[in-house]
Amino acid sequence: KAVFAALDRACKPGALLCSNTSTLDIDEIAAATSRADAVCGTHFFSPAHVMPLLENVRGAKASGRTLATVMALGKKLRKKTVLVGNCFGFVGNRCLEGYVREANYLLEEGCLPVQVDAPLRAFGMAMGPLQMSDLAGNDIGYSIRRDLGLGAHAAAEGAERYYGALADKLVERGRLGQKAKKGWYDYSAGRAPVDDAEVAALIEEHSAAAGIARRSIGAEEVLDRCLLPLVNEGFKCVEEGVAQRESDVDMVYLFGYGWPRYLGGPLYWARHIRAGGLPRVVADLHSYGKVHSGIAHW
Repeated sequence: KAVFAALDRACKPGALLCSNTSTLDIDEIAAATSRADAVCGTHFFSPAHVMPLLENVRGAKASGRTLATVMALGKKLRKKTVLVGNCFGFVGNRCLEGYVREANYLLEEGCLPVQVDAPLRAFGMAMGPLQMSDLAGNDIGYSIRRDLGLGAHAAAEGAERYYGALADKLVERGRLGQKAKKGWYDYSAGRAPVDDAEVAALIEEHSAAAGIARRSIGAEEVLDRCLLPLVNEGFKCVEEGVAQRESDVDMVYLFGYGWPRYLGGPLYWARHIRAGGLPRVVADLHSYGKVHSGIAHW
């Protein structure tokens, strides 16, 4: 807020003030300025010179001129530009949250990192959620969880089952991801992920300390538990008007998150390609919700 208030004072009238954040409230940022109508989100995806997606985020007071300008900017930059509403994570990272949470729960319950990532790569994703976290930097999620006041204490206070305990331990051991040459995987030999016995031991110790009996988890369950929360949240985004149409959610995932193009995007896949279509999606969400009660994304 202080940065945008200073920019508001320094920039000429009519200049747009845009934020690349995906976890801060665009309307709160706009409220710190005298030009809320000229403030919006322009969420580029890392690395910005490679990734084609741009999420433009409309604040509550953003003018038509502001939105038209940032959409034209995206076109000029040759980005695949999608206009989305303002909420935590916007469309892409909001839908991603359940996907990443389930990856962490699967580790606690019986999987090792490769057993989570491999089925998703076989499905067609560019990389699995744990390799993706290593690429982005595990410390980013750690910082977001701290900013939100999340932590192991949350479970003791009766809140939703905390999903970040293992990831927190990983960061606290200095395993930040590729940039540290170690994260969920070992990268000492290069950028290719290599299984790490230290991580396997950490996961197994964590499960034992938490009183979780580890079990064998098949690829189908891994896919369901990671992808169905993502799909469910995508439909919620459309229902709430955060995304204007189903194809906008699909565009975000095709061009920002490595969703396989031949599967059309998560909502297209759920509606038209996955066996059983939407009726089966709903039935499976209810089924997993009964087993994993108390977890909001089910």
